[in-house]
Amino acid sequence: MLHTILEYIKFILRSNNQYGIHSPFIYNLVIKCFYDNHIYRDYKLLAKYRSVLNNSKSVISVKDLGAGSKVLESNTRSISDISKKAGITLQRAKLLYRIVNYFKPSSILELGTSVGISTCAISLGNSNAQINTIEGCPETASVAKEQFKNFNLNNINLIVNEFDKELNNLKSQKFDLIYIDGNHQKEATINYFNTLLNTVNNDSVVILDDIHWSKGMTEAWNIIKQNPKVKLTIDTFFWGIVFFRTEQKNQHFKIRV
Repeated sequence: MLHTILEYIKFILRSNNQYGIHSPFIYNLVIKCFYDNHIYRDYKLLAKYRSVLNNSKSVISVKDLGAGSKVLESNTRSISDISKKAGITLQRAKLLYRIVNYFKPSSILELGTSVGISTCAISLGNSNAQINTIEGCPETASVAKEQFKNFNLNNINLIVNEFDKELNNLKSQKFDLIYIDGNHQKEATINYFNTLLNTVNNDSVVILDDIHWSKGMTEAWNIIKQNPKVKLTIDTFFWGIVFFRTEQKNQHFKIRV
């Protein structure tokens, strides 16, 4: 917790908004996507999806395969607690929706489905995309699968497996957008990123969740930024966003969202 607080203070001191950004690509992304105040009709459906989970009385047994949760210590957890305390916030879900809507990726991979709030945002962001989402906990995945069916999210392929095992089956595929929200350990995060480098193209976007969650995650983010294939990065404090555009010079931004 202390690490996160100190990192946030440093972030506030060093970050900026759209002013001072000298990359047209990043400037347009910030103005037209990050700071887009349009109220999309899909926001209501996204809020309803999360509300159903927040009000659920069901309890499940969770199989934690990564670093676990800082706020939920027991493996027996209510769905409402998972949604409220461990799931993506509505504000971030809306931003994820806008990013997908902005870039219109056709092939998407998500590591860490949980109860499917972020997957719902991705699906609504581009209903024409093919989404593969991987979840290691069978009971959590079951909750998400039921939600996808109830909300008619038909472009999602939910895979129940450990990330390391399933990524070996996906090495030959190509993804336009990858959202990594699972495990939250330094070595695992670096390994996922390096493995998935074989699946990206010049215009692919990789989003890593909780890059300042721990000292190890911040170290992982800094190592990823130094990868020779990485050209542009954005640190929003809660997410690290990576671009591979070879036509760009290397630049790293800290943007308040």
